[in-house]
Amino acid sequence: MTVVVLVVCLDGLKQRIEPLEALTDAGVSTEASSIKCTLQSTPRLPAFSMDGDFVIGGVFSIHYELHIVIYNYTTKPEPSRCGGSFIGRELRFSRAMIFAIEEINNSTKLLPGIKLGYQIYDSCASVPVAVHVAFQLTNGQEPVFYKGSNCSQSGVVLAAVGDSASTPSISISRIIGSFDIPLVSYFATCACLSDKQQHPTFFRTIPSDQFQADALAKLVKHFGWTWIGAVRSDSDYGNYGMASFLDAAQREGICVEYSEAFSWTDPHSKIQKVADVIRRSTAMAVVVFTASAEMRVLLEELTREPSPPRQWIGSEAWITDPHFLRFSFCAGAIGVGIQQSVIPGLRDFLLDLSPTEVAASSVLTEFWEDAFNCTLKRADPDKRLCDGTEDIKSLKNPYTDTSQLRNTNMVYKAVYAIAHAIHNTVCHETNLTTRCDKHFRLESNQVLSELKMVNFSQNGYPVSFDSNGDPVAFYELVNWQKRESGVIELVTVGYYDASLPKGQEFHINRNITWVEGRTQVPVSVCSESCPPGTRKVLQKGKPICCYDCIPCPEGEISNTTGSLECFSCHSEFWPNAERDACFPKPVEFLSFHEVLAIILAAFSVIGACLAIITAVIFFHHRTTPIVRANNSELSFLLLFSLTLCFLCSLTFIGAPSEWSCMLRHTAFGITFVLCISCVLGRTVVVLMAFKATLPGSNVMKWFGPPQQRITVVFLMFIQVLICTIWLVLSPPFPMKNLTTYKEKIILECALGSAVGFWAVLGYIGLLAVFCFVLAILARKLPDNFNEAKMITFSMLIFCAVWLTFIPAYVSSPGKFTVAVEIFAILASSFGLILCIFAPKCFIILFQPEKNSKKCLMNKK
Repeated sequence: MTVVVLVVCLDGLKQRIEPLEALTDAGVSTEASSIKCTLQSTPRLPAFSMDGDFVIGGVFSIHYELHIVIYNYTTKPEPSRCGGSFIGRELRFSRAMIFAIEEINNSTKLLPGIKLGYQIYDSCASVPVAVHVAFQLTNGQEPVFYKGSNCSQSGVVLAAVGDSASTPSISISRIIGSFDIPLVSYFATCACLSDKQQHPTFFRTIPSDQFQADALAKLVKHFGWTWIGAVRSDSDYGNYGMASFLDAAQREGICVEYSEAFSWTDPHSKIQKVADVIRRSTAMAVVVFTASAEMRVLLEELTREPSPPRQWIGSEAWITDPHFLRFSFCAGAIGVGIQQSVIPGLRDFLLDLSPTEVAASSVLTEFWEDAFNCTLKRADPDKRLCDGTEDIKSLKNPYTDTSQLRNTNMVYKAVYAIAHAIHNTVCHETNLTTRCDKHFRLESNQVLSELKMVNFSQNGYPVSFDSNGDPVAFYELVNWQKRESGVIELVTVGYYDASLPKGQEFHINRNITWVEGRTQVPVSVCSESCPPGTRKVLQKGKPICCYDCIPCPEGEISNTTGSLECFSCHSEFWPNAERDACFPKPVEFLSFHEVLAIILAAFSVIGACLAIITAVIFFHHRTTPIVRANNSELSFLLLFSLTLCFLCSLTFIGAPSEWSCMLRHTAFGITFVLCISCVLGRTVVVLMAFKATLPGSNVMKWFGPPQQRITVVFLMFIQVLICTIWLVLSPPFPMKNLTTYKEKIILECALGSAVGFWAVLGYIGLLAVFCFVLAILARKLPDNFNEAKMITFSMLIFCAVWLTFIPAYVSSPGKFTVAVEIFAILASSFGLILCIFAPKCFIILFQPEKNSKKCLMNKK
């Protein structure tokens, strides 16, 4: 069976012959023994080309745009061609590739005896042209395809260098990657190209935008810019790059006021809208992740109506482009750029252009005519004819500017990386010499395998690729600094090295000039940082960088700037007035140095002295009737107990200690019981003495001096027993009272057992009430000097003092609790000594005539 097979070639793509071979193997006979396929479109001519043993492709965006032709379907379509502006920097890149290949061809160490060729194309920064170029790199230059064993391989590349932009590089990588042809880019930085599933044959000598985004985020964070604007190219480079930056910025706590995307091909109204957003914004810092084309149209629009001062932060695609240094309002811009480098001999090569060489290349011809405003042809009457006097060394344009070789070195390294991969495949070391086989049938997949493992250094710059095809990220931090002459220069002020440990990648080693020539870092925040002593409260509906600062609550501090929370001080510490530090709380107790304590101590000593003086008076007049009539033994014991009562109040003054706490309460309880016992004994004696005057009464035999002593001892023993049990089971102890006052510590004696304390007071109160009742019963006894009345008054004062003491004690704060207790002791003690002994002392000292038995026995 004979089958006629029609092979169609689409736009320069040769169809594989395997389907025909499969038909033949299956017994199907084709009509012709050889098949000739004519291309249906004119192949694209390279900008520069040279034959060689192995050919390397190159793709550069030498022109800015694709010339659009509107077809009328009446004539044969013309091949696509480039138009628009001529990009001198891209021409330098392409010429740097040629320089590197010629340098390799002249080398005796790398690929000796091998001649590398090249096919360099202009992609016009256009995806359709880039796709066309990719097909041509894949299939070669020939217009026909021959089936046979000696099929021509002319023009088929083993690897390619390019493209500048990420979007065309993505298109090229997807096409040539299907044929295992590696693509090494020098300027395409989109992080998406690191995906080896999508782009298995893509490599680059420039770092990925993922590293650039991290570097820019750290740069913005380093200078405290938490409120920024974001502008990007509406392309793969801008969208992917800005997405990576925004993720990194979010991790660093940076907020974005606006995020705008545009393309240089957008209508003027769209570009004007982006410029207006920048003008109206409150963010001082603007991060611009755009290609040079977008940045150019944006800056030109801002030139028409300048915005308020803005601190520009730029990506490497435009921040190192000297073409933009003419925009003076961008002085102070800072960003990351590719490391500066030195390529020996490159400048001489770039400037070594003869008129003959220029005339032989349409690209160089266009460059020459554009640079010198002359024509090499006689067809243009508007331009003078180039006469050969043109001096390229006098030119100052992006092509001749080699002062900042950054991306040019990326091209240089890309060519050398491919050359090393080819060298490692076709060359072998033998007897200390290198032999290379130029007839070796080298396949692109072999170059791909070797390219993954290259690791060398060229001119001191290391070249290697990680598993994603990316190099080690190293950026210089560049700053646009205006000199006194008004000229803006690119100055390297630091670096970012991703190979260093985390936190050490970012370094600044030179002074930076900011917007408007300032030396201080400009501020770009939504809200000023909250000072220590305050905390942030987010504003409703606003980003986290917009907040209000409110003071820390009572008892809490914040000791850092921009604190989100306040925290409490330790229980023994209290904030200062600014609430930014904790200080030890002042310790408060009733000190001997305080006026109140001095007054109380003075009254205590006065009272003790008064009791002693009274005892001395009584002892001196112990034989007088008024002393003998009032039971001198109990009087002296009472005066002794009152002296102790006055003195025990001193134990309440001063810093509490373990012993003072136990002593103050027990001494107070025992001495007061001793005092009340004596008063009670005197009251009973007075009462019984008048009862004994009744006929037939012998009651006084039960209330003689021995019985009085036993009564006092017994009553005091009960109190001693209560105090002992209290001290054994749960004694008072010193403590720091942290609850009464938040801002200070009260040193006081804890009761230990409240039951013990109130048992002591209750027992004293019980004796006082009993004594008071007895004194009332004896108040109207018929005696000229009725001591029962004095005892009644003293017990009335005593009970009144201690009844008012209870609520005052409970409600008094801090050291005033102790003062109230001392006051109660002194008041009750003074009440006893004044009511019982003052009248007697007055008679003894000032009315001795009444100190007689006759006066005492007279009835009223």
